[in-house]
Amino acid sequence: MTPWEDPDRRAEALDWVAEGLAAHGLAETGPRTVRLRPWSVLVRLTVAGPDPVWFKAVPPAAAFEAGLAGALARWVPDHVLTPLAVEAERGWLLTPHGGPLLEEVLEERGAEPRYWEEPLRRYAEMQRALIPYATEMAALGVPAAGPRALPALFDRLIAENAVLTRQDRLDLEPLRPRLAGWCEELAASGVADSLDHADLHEKQLFAPVSGRCAFFDWGDALVGHPFCSLLVPARSARERWGPGVLPRLRDAYLEPWTGGGTTVADLRRAVSVAYRLAALGRAASWGRMFPAPSGGPAAAGGEEGAYWLRELAVAPPL
Repeated sequence: MTPWEDPDRRAEALDWVAEGLAAHGLAETGPRTVRLRPWSVLVRLTVAGPDPVWFKAVPPAAAFEAGLAGALARWVPDHVLTPLAVEAERGWLLTPHGGPLLEEVLEERGAEPRYWEEPLRRYAEMQRALIPYATEMAALGVPAAGPRALPALFDRLIAENAVLTRQDRLDLEPLRPRLAGWCEELAASGVADSLDHADLHEKQLFAPVSGRCAFFDWGDALVGHPFCSLLVPARSARERWGPGVLPRLRDAYLEPWTGGGTTVADLRRAVSVAYRLAALGRAASWGRMFPAPSGGPAAAGGEEGAYWLRELAVAPPL
């Protein structure tokens, strides 16, 4: 069940949508398409003109997404869509259409790896530009997950997830001191905390148009080491093209990070460490979206959270 099933809540949201459209001289002219998920409500709105408008509502655990989307449009307008309306307190967003998704381009043009390279460069440029705003992003409610905070997060996630078996816990226990060392290494990498999308796959960005990429869907975002962002796109690319493509995409991502006094070899090492530690961010996201029920067994994150915790023991492919 989502608030969308509540007629009063639905009417309230649609009134807000109508006001947001009217502020831009728009009104609905056709049917809506609604997608309900436990983590969001997404509505495609038909308006006059060739392109639709989108309404999104997120649960309290991701309510920061609306305010973050508005802030990103001010801080890095060349890398995101500018919302038509934002209701930060209730987690509501009204956004214009962004064009074809990267996934659509990959399907239409033969799925060549080069179509991931430019988005990764642009994304890295955006992350560098956002480093001065790390504190402000955390103040908006974006969860903080810097390297030195990750050992405590590891402990909490293991304690809260009842899906982990006894063998899982025996396997993960000796990993704790190694994990602490990786976190210290990443903290000393010379790359400051920034925005980590934490779920940057082919359906979460619009295809490049005239050298511009637009990134969206920030419900899993974290403020942490930026290189953790490579986990999801690398896994997506590996599924399409195999592991041989990963060094090429890693180096495309690292291009904007060079020249800051850190060697390419050290940057690549930081990517390897961040790739492994990024599993904690994924596990934490599932725990936020699906917390343990009040008074019930501690199973925050469930099977998905347990899966990502097990991934910590897997050697990174980079």
